[in-house]
Amino acid sequence: MTLPEVWLRGPLPGIPALLQPVAHVLLQAVEEVQAATAVLRDEQLWQRPAGLASPGFHLKHMSGVIDRMCTYARGLSLSEAQFAALKAEGEEDGATVTSLVQKFRETVDATLEQLAATDEKTLADYRAVGRKALPSTVIGLLVHAAEHTQRHLGQLLVTVRVITAGT
Repeated sequence: MTLPEVWLRGPLPGIPALLQPVAHVLLQAVEEVQAATAVLRDEQLWQRPAGLASPGFHLKHMSGVIDRMCTYARGLSLSEAQFAALKAEGEEDGATVTSLVQKFRETVDATLEQLAATDEKTLADYRAVGRKALPSTVIGLLVHAAEHTQRHLGQLLVTVRVITAGT
């Protein structure tokens, strides 16, 4: 039986009503990442057909963006480890398809916990982003985490399809 998309399965328990769409988008991304990468072999992870970003980059970047946006949403600055991870998103590091998909899933799970703990009254609260302290809000950061993930998910799906077309 094929399930409907996550947003059509009803409210997620414990997630505030205004953050349901963020949770739905992230959970949908997990399902699509798992399905798309099921055919991807480790030796294909860093291929860049036609100069496109590699599947490995997209997987690391999606996890990284979600982590960084959630950090800012909590009112915190990025750590040195987060800056190092950002810098290394496009680099091969011995990771496997399984390990990167697992990391993505763990990042989404941590985000769902953060969403569940977020008071809806704080969604319009100001949050500074980056070294330039650009203005955003809690909800702006959480929505950006979801939409940016979807943007890279689309690119990942196309790239994986191109890479695995002949296999």
